[in-house]
Amino acid sequence: MSDHKPNPKAATNRHADVLLPGLSCQRRAAVLSVLAGLIWPLQAAVVAWAIGGLVQGDAPSPWLAALGFAGLGGLRAALAYVAEAQAQLAAEAVITTARSALVAAEAKRAGDSPFGGAGSVAALGGEKLDLLAPYVTRYTPARARVVVLPLVILALAFWQSWAVGLVLVISGPLIPVFMALVGMAAKEASARQMAEVGTLNDFLVERLSALVDIRLLGAGPAVVQGFAAAAGDLRRRTIAVLAVAFLSSTVLELFAAIGVAMVAVYVGFSLLGALGFGAWGGALSAQAGIFLLLLAPDFYQPLRDLSVAWHDKAAADAVLDELAQHRGDPGTHLPGTGGVAARLPGPASLSLRGCRTPSGRVLPDMMIAPGERVALIGPSGSGKTSALRLMAGLDPGPVAVAGQPLTETNADAWRARLGWMPQAPHFLTGSLRHNLTLGRTDDLAAALETAAVQDVVGAMPQGLGTRLGETGAGLSGGEARRITLARALYGGPDVILADEPTADLDAATARAVTQGLLAQAKGVTLVVATHDPDLAAQMDRIIDLGAAL
Repeated sequence: MSDHKPNPKAATNRHADVLLPGLSCQRRAAVLSVLAGLIWPLQAAVVAWAIGGLVQGDAPSPWLAALGFAGLGGLRAALAYVAEAQAQLAAEAVITTARSALVAAEAKRAGDSPFGGAGSVAALGGEKLDLLAPYVTRYTPARARVVVLPLVILALAFWQSWAVGLVLVISGPLIPVFMALVGMAAKEASARQMAEVGTLNDFLVERLSALVDIRLLGAGPAVVQGFAAAAGDLRRRTIAVLAVAFLSSTVLELFAAIGVAMVAVYVGFSLLGALGFGAWGGALSAQAGIFLLLLAPDFYQPLRDLSVAWHDKAAADAVLDELAQHRGDPGTHLPGTGGVAARLPGPASLSLRGCRTPSGRVLPDMMIAPGERVALIGPSGSGKTSALRLMAGLDPGPVAVAGQPLTETNADAWRARLGWMPQAPHFLTGSLRHNLTLGRTDDLAAALETAAVQDVVGAMPQGLGTRLGETGAGLSGGEARRITLARALYGGPDVILADEPTADLDAATARAVTQGLLAQAKGVTLVVATHDPDLAAQMDRIIDLGAAL
């Protein structure tokens, strides 16, 4: 995880931006939720009117009372249903917009995310963003009800009995005070849990990517033990969050139960004639007493709802803080849009002047003519990969291609002319054909033949239809590298950029890959970064990046 800590006020503004897409639906949901809550005092009045009449001997028509209660209940249910629907729409808008922005930001990122590893970013975009839904659908309407409903019920209680109103006034404020104290602990616990989820995902991704090496070294038991320890730590943090949530609910229920019990005791003794105070201008009537008994639990109900949703707010705040941290540190953006573009016209030339690596090291100036074959050599860390990424327009820098500066506007058109062979083979979770063509429709047979990979394709269970994982499951290192070469050669590129094309290969496979590159490089600009002296010796020119160290 990055140590970057955003300014609290700036973070609050970014939080508002995240919640903005569903703001109108949130407001409608809050208003409808409050209106639904305001119907209960009317229903309580109908019940008190009916039962109070029975006690006093002038009972109204039971059918009329039942019809009024049912009608108000139906209206209340309809308002609550529409409020929930609006809240769901708001949650979908917030999550969809935030996830799209996250994916777009990661797609334009030129290097690794400063926010964290792939596991952290995947956890944020997947499971963590979904935690905003309970916040929008439960906490936001509950907060609106807390602002309105207790005050309305308190006014109605004082209208019937100043003693009951006094009980509610004394017991009510204690609940938000304790909720605030518990809430601070809840937010801290949720933040620790959210961070641990991302760390555990990074841990899993790193171990999966090194699974072959782990098995070869016999380190499986140690890795399993480490993963079990990390999972246990996450489990303890999750239990801590649940413990805080239960504590919050327990505190609320205690004060709510005491308040309701005090109201019930007062009303009961008043109706029995044991208490003669607390009502305005005389004894408390049966109708007023029943009305107060029905209202008292609903005075605390909005606070109950808010308490239940309080841990949703704590989790959402932790997610919003992570999202603000991610948005506040965009890193280096990939030049261009990454979309499909027509090829940039002009000679297939390359020029680097005054370029630097991400670590700040100055690269030597390079001029590569069209059709020239050049090897970049030097020790690890000398900038070979950085130079290739600059040439490919994957990192911004003072680079000229096809006789013109490489900019945001022509980066996509320049990359349309390239064949890119990275040092570490990486595949999409799709068929082999899709991994080779990436949706294009050029002739695939020529690329397979040049890369000497027909036998590999023929040995696969479903040929070109065989599905590959991200690490090329089922392919050896040499086979994966030759598949990557075929992908680079596919479509007849004008420029081929290959990063360590023969690294970690046996002699026979290295010769096959080298022959494939050289066969395709006739009339094509070829730049390879390599430690292989045999491959470098077959190039037209060698540029030693280690000479400036």
